[in-house]
Amino acid sequence: MTQILDCPPSERKVAAVVDLAVVKARQQAMWASGDFAIIGTTLQIVGESLCEAVDLEAGTRVLDVACGNGNAALAAARRWCQATGLDYVPELLEGARERARAERLELELVEGDAERLPFEDATFDVALSTYGIMFAPDQERAAREVVRVVKPGGTIGLANWTPDGFIGQLLGTVGKHVPPPAGVASPIQWGTEARLADLFPAVRSIRATRKEFVFRYESAGHFIDVFRRFYGPTHKAFGALNPEGQARLAADIADLSSRFNRRATSFVVPAEYLEIVIAR
Repeated sequence: MTQILDCPPSERKVAAVVDLAVVKARQQAMWASGDFAIIGTTLQIVGESLCEAVDLEAGTRVLDVACGNGNAALAAARRWCQATGLDYVPELLEGARERARAERLELELVEGDAERLPFEDATFDVALSTYGIMFAPDQERAAREVVRVVKPGGTIGLANWTPDGFIGQLLGTVGKHVPPPAGVASPIQWGTEARLADLFPAVRSIRATRKEFVFRYESAGHFIDVFRRFYGPTHKAFGALNPEGQARLAADIADLSSRFNRRATSFVVPAEYLEIVIAR
């Protein structure tokens, strides 16, 4: 799919024509690189919190969009929901399957695209996504799809990093060294209330609460090493740079970390995100 972006006047230096299929293929390869499950399991508390925010009821049908290795889907399954996780990276789905099996949880896993959800209209009572759907290249289409598959009167729950929080700033730092695809809207826009209002214009209500996830590592060097090896965006960025460029990127991430770190003896970094509850 090719999309012509209508940019505001301040950004109309070049009329960008974006082949979103190419962007998505690159993103899929990015998330399949490294081993996101190493990072994902540390974020489990976010899925638990989101399930409580949407006030899940046992027996309801729940979809976790761009589920990764299953955090929100597993949290829903622990609450006796009929949980389904969807992702376009088979390796991550296998990780979710292993986790469900270890906990003896019933969980359906589907390989698929957040922009083309393979479900009928109004299939689910609740849809969730923790730091997942926000990375879809075609933001408007992904938002329409998640609304489509939720029943009228149902609920959509999202956890999205904010622009000013640590991960928003980290992605911005990485982008200065390895620029993202031209013309593609930043995923961090999903962490702003204004963008959410644009993406979900026909819903009954949107409630956004600012929360923090705290990254806890031995040191900034430990954090950088883990994210360099396992987190797709940083893993690919380091791989695209020569040794000098890698050193500069590592130094910039260390500097960013020092501004957010609240401990002198280890790495304790709060990362702001929006916890969003949308009434369909």
